[in-house]
Amino acid sequence: MKPVVLSLGVFPPATMSALAELFELHHFTVYPLPEGTLNPDVKARIRAIATEANRGAARDLIASLPKLEIISCFGVGVDGIDLAAARERAIPVTNTPGVMVDECADLAIGMMLASARQIVHADHYVRSGEWLKGPIGLGRSVGGKTVGVVGLGGIGRAIADRAQAFRMKVLWHGPRPKPAIPYKYVPDLVELARHSDFLIVACKGGDETRGLISASVIDALGPQGTLINIARGSVVDEPAMIERLRDGRLGFAALDVFQNAPRIAPDLLALPNVLLQPHHGSATVETRTAIGQLMIDNLTAYFAGRKLPTPVI
Repeated sequence: MKPVVLSLGVFPPATMSALAELFELHHFTVYPLPEGTLNPDVKARIRAIATEANRGAARDLIASLPKLEIISCFGVGVDGIDLAAARERAIPVTNTPGVMVDECADLAIGMMLASARQIVHADHYVRSGEWLKGPIGLGRSVGGKTVGVVGLGGIGRAIADRAQAFRMKVLWHGPRPKPAIPYKYVPDLVELARHSDFLIVACKGGDETRGLISASVIDALGPQGTLINIARGSVVDEPAMIERLRDGRLGFAALDVFQNAPRIAPDLLALPNVLLQPHHGSATVETRTAIGQLMIDNLTAYFAGRKLPTPVI
């Protein structure tokens, strides 16, 4: 008999096909699930949750599934999963690290270039006919500038390596120095921002980093600085950022994540010095398919009694 799996999210076709073939699948794209979505018989038989990182698995869902044995996350961030609730029942949680490193780093660098060279604005400038009235204003070079990377895990390191290829000076900040890293570690985040032309946020989300990019960090980045966030919306003090973008104390922001996505703060939508992206750092066919396969690999390993490829707990 196939293990019963509850899947939550929007997965690539190849992932959905594999899930449906390997498991008795109960799939939903909306989460939290409306009351009564799962009948008692199904709830009593579910042994695994396969969930997108931005859906997660809350304590009440975990508590409602008495036979739950594993939670496999489609993505790196597990801040949407109640890890404490999982630990209380000794339920392993897995994620998909490493697979999306290059795509997220590419987007971060692309956002940096797009903001500095006004790529989105320039496209509108041509389409709207403004070019007929005169040349566009000057952008900014990235070569020779300083980029500060917040969080030098896999994605942060890939960003740093790419920035170096653009002849940029790379500084970084994290909880602790890493002796093998060739880039200069700055223990004080405000000091890192003060010395950065571009501050790229690539750290993990969750309570540990909530509001890490505070008003004082943004003030240190300053009116010539650009804040780029591909981590989690919770990492940045969004109201403080908006206020400083509006009054010129922060020069520019390029954002792939937000506090209440996809319901973006109206002020962000109205500001001209912001580049907005729909949280698609890993959104390529190749990478999303590979993420889905690793999520499935964790499930099949568990049910076969093998070592989990990428456990979190």
